[in-house]
Amino acid sequence: MAAAPEIQTVNITINGVELAVPKGELVVEAAKRLDVEIPIFCYHDRMKPVGMCRMCLVEAGSKGPDGTVRMMPKPQAACTLPSSEGLIINTDTPKIHTDRRSVLEMLLVNHPLDCPICDRGGECPLQNNTLFYGPSTSRFVELKRHAPKAFPLSKHVVLDLERCIQCGRCVRFTEEISGDGQLAFRFRGASMQPSTFELTEFDSKFSGNVIEICPVGALTSAHYRFRARPWDLETKPAVCLECSNGCNIWLDYRVGKVVRINGRANEAVNEEWTCDRGKFGHDYYNSESRLSQVLIRRNDRLEPSDWPAAFQAIAEAFKSGEVAALVGPQNSNEDLFGLRELFTDVLGSKNFDYRMTRDLSPRPAKRAATSIQALEHAPVIVVFGTSLADELPIVYLRVRKAWMKHAARVVVVSSQPTDVDSFAHLVLRFEPGKEAEAVKALTGDAAASKAAGFGADAAAEAASLAKGAAIVCAESIYDMPGAAGLVESLTSLGDFNLYATGGNDQGAHELGLVPGSGGKDTRAILEGCAKGAIKALWLVGTDPLGSYPDKDLAQRALEGVPFLVYQGHSHAEAAHYASVVLPQNAPAECDGTYTNCEGRVQRMRSILTPPGHAKPGWKIFGELAIRLKPSAPPFHASDVMDRIAAGVPGFEHARYAELAEGGHVLHGHPAGEPVGLES
Repeated sequence: MAAAPEIQTVNITINGVELAVPKGELVVEAAKRLDVEIPIFCYHDRMKPVGMCRMCLVEAGSKGPDGTVRMMPKPQAACTLPSSEGLIINTDTPKIHTDRRSVLEMLLVNHPLDCPICDRGGECPLQNNTLFYGPSTSRFVELKRHAPKAFPLSKHVVLDLERCIQCGRCVRFTEEISGDGQLAFRFRGASMQPSTFELTEFDSKFSGNVIEICPVGALTSAHYRFRARPWDLETKPAVCLECSNGCNIWLDYRVGKVVRINGRANEAVNEEWTCDRGKFGHDYYNSESRLSQVLIRRNDRLEPSDWPAAFQAIAEAFKSGEVAALVGPQNSNEDLFGLRELFTDVLGSKNFDYRMTRDLSPRPAKRAATSIQALEHAPVIVVFGTSLADELPIVYLRVRKAWMKHAARVVVVSSQPTDVDSFAHLVLRFEPGKEAEAVKALTGDAAASKAAGFGADAAAEAASLAKGAAIVCAESIYDMPGAAGLVESLTSLGDFNLYATGGNDQGAHELGLVPGSGGKDTRAILEGCAKGAIKALWLVGTDPLGSYPDKDLAQRALEGVPFLVYQGHSHAEAAHYASVVLPQNAPAECDGTYTNCEGRVQRMRSILTPPGHAKPGWKIFGELAIRLKPSAPPFHASDVMDRIAAGVPGFEHARYAELAEGGHVLHGHPAGEPVGLES
């Protein structure tokens, strides 16, 4: 094991207290070690310091060899001042109090006093700093400047220019974190304002983050505006399932309705960022299309019914003959396990699958060799065949951070332009259908690189870099021809990472929601339904009409299967074909765990009340199971997890009592072996 790098420390003094801190650490961070607050506006610990707002001014000096102290003639910005040996800092002196009042008085000269209607009111750093450090009254009696109110930068972000204090956080976010550089400052002086280039739409895939980091109400959410006040809201921790990254979020709700989503800090996953899909993509909780009651088809119409009647109809249809199930990405580990137990132990069927790709070849057992956090320290990263910003947005931010902060060399090999191209060391573009040649080129095959259309020098450099690199691709690689061979070749190059793309697709993989020996995969299930060979199909949180590449086959399957169960939290096109429709809780409406693309199991507690008669998936499967085969049912999601922990390798420490706030990363499994219970 390599020795930990030695951190050089220096001795500094803050408000008369001596302490040792890492050399070069910014004073604004060093002060936190003593719980000393230095007020800030422009500073953000994940971006480069710029010292624009001057709110963090402190008195600074140095101690000489003879012990004498020499103070600097002017106050210094703590956010740009690095710690050095003998540094003396005073944060609580009459001079600093005067300076802070002056800064706040200047900021408030033109800032509108619309706190009662501002969406930031009640959680505004400008309000808080003014209360603690600002003047009690204003000397400014002249007319304030005015600017257009509620100017839409995009469908998500609204700019109120009158409130902007020109801190630059939003501009720096697009330059340093998201990398799209869509925002910049126009004009100078009092007229300076954040804006998109040529006033185009702010269509960044991460635009929602600027709303959260804005220290005033200048950038607000078009979806949240005037919907609630912070003190009206209840806030609970949750996990986003819009993709497989498993971002930690805060879910704000009011009278049972989701009002907004904010990023929640988890250094191992999303740091504190969200993508727009996650921040603005949870409207289904409040949707009118939510399923709230059981529906059973009678006389060619779906009519309201109850759970006992539904269980009786399903039991009759599924107790014999060929039956199958397809599962979606938002089902919890507990739901998936309950379904697998029902099918294997009660119904005696191995016909179930979660995969909705063209190629249904067995996936590698261990699919993530590199954690999301570890990606930022990889010296070389090869991104193959995926648009990370679209399929794995938080992985994209980590890869970009690896390049920007740690000088990682990034190689992109794809058939289409991607966001990673903007900072990639090498970009190798191949024509669709040349995937096999592109992969062979990475192994050093000169003939294959020529066939793929790569330049000889670029291909040779890419092959050299790929040896031992972190290889990143998404499960969408299985929509490419010859996917199994591509994966096998990429695995031999370096630390191979085949990241899932659906919310809990990795959990479905870990729990073995793929057909065992003699079982049918997704395509075989749909073909069997279309031919009438499969007598009953259960769709659990999925609609193959929208998720399976061959929509024609999916439609023929739903039309041809004699008995169809659609189970989900919202109405879908597939429900029109159903014999029985079952309302299932949405993720934040029940206890459950979810496994992200790196194999991290995270718990989501019940936050919202489900509509009508909706039930958790695991409970639905358990109640049907005891009707068909009497046994002791689980009474809580934790009981199901106890069964998972006892029977599935890697989940031993995922029991609710042991599961840490940051989640539990599963261990690897033997290559080539399906993961799950014994059939």
